[in-house]
Amino acid sequence: MGFDIRLPIGLMFSVFGLLVTGYGAATRGSDMYAQHSLGIDINLWWGMVMLLFGAGMLLLVRRASSAAAQTASATASHGATKLPRDVH
Repeated sequence: MGFDIRLPIGLMFSVFGLLVTGYGAATRGSDMYAQHSLGIDINLWWGMVMLLFGAGMLLLVRRASSAAAQTASATASHGATKLPRDVH
């Protein structure tokens, strides 16, 4: 099928999402959130958003590769297609 750009994008967002979510969970209840982001644990929320986006990209890659495999197996099981004969 070729190179699918969704794979590295999904991996990158998933890894960064895990890191940011972990940092947000580790610093939950810190005073920095009260001072800078209206008390919202922004690292935790955006980490989860990035993680969901990365997982969605990886799901799309998996779905596309399984659809391509099904198409290839269906083509192989039907054998070579016959060309219509010319009618004179």
